[in-house]
Amino acid sequence: MFVKLPIFIRLPIIFLSIALNTVLLVSLLLLASFIKWLVPMAAFRKQADRLIIYFAESWIANNSWMMSHYISLDIQQRIEGELNPDGHYLVLANHQSWADIAILQGIFNHKIPFMRFFLKSQLIWVPLLGLAWWALDFPFMHRYSKSQIQKNPELAGSDIAATRKACEKFSGKPVSIMIFPEGTRFTAAKHQHFKSPYHNLLKPKSGGIAYALDAMGKGLHQIIDVSIYYPNGKPSSFDLFADKIKTVFIDIRVFDIPKELREGNYQDDRAYRAWFQSWLNALWLEKQSTLDSHK
Repeated sequence: MFVKLPIFIRLPIIFLSIALNTVLLVSLLLLASFIKWLVPMAAFRKQADRLIIYFAESWIANNSWMMSHYISLDIQQRIEGELNPDGHYLVLANHQSWADIAILQGIFNHKIPFMRFFLKSQLIWVPLLGLAWWALDFPFMHRYSKSQIQKNPELAGSDIAATRKACEKFSGKPVSIMIFPEGTRFTAAKHQHFKSPYHNLLKPKSGGIAYALDAMGKGLHQIIDVSIYYPNGKPSSFDLFADKIKTVFIDIRVFDIPKELREGNYQDDRAYRAWFQSWLNALWLEKQSTLDSHK
């Protein structure tokens, strides 16, 4: 019904609805997090964690409902394997746009455990959402330049320590760790600058994956490989809400984590690091083929 309204009427309604949804549910989430901090009982904190996740999943569900009623986006999905809300997943995806996150959250909400992303440390200052991500135990990562690391070599290991500390909180629980191995959104300029051999993708980086597997131990059981393709070109987040994205193809493949990924020392073994990267490169070649199949 709403999708038939002119876009200049829909847009203010969409943004107002999302703002109200965010203020209400993030406020409830932060209140639950504060009460959890006040009461240091393990059993109470476990229940508080469930309530915090409930508010987060409700926020996503409401946003997804609005997307399905206010815009005409056609999400074409292909799934190979089964998804389990009590699973232990490492979710890997190519990254085209900030719209990816809203779309993937809607697709996976309630079908797998609530997804945590690795976030830049600066994002903690995003109003309301930064605190919500902190309360939800999202790992916040610093990114240091080569010159900074050369001046202070200890910085090189700080992200590893932060990753391990963050992932320890998920030990033994159903969990989904979401990583964009490309490290940034795709643009033609970045593709040229990094000399990517994949015509639809940037070069993937294996460090975040290796550190997550190392920190989680055997707490992650399967990989969900996600390929995202927009047939009309790379969109912006505004394009999503302005109803300019008509179709997106999402290919999902679930498979067990190869045991070889757990058996090496990524940080200290150069040969193992090279092997790990070659495994990821092969995965990216398959992803390129999947994206090409939609052209």
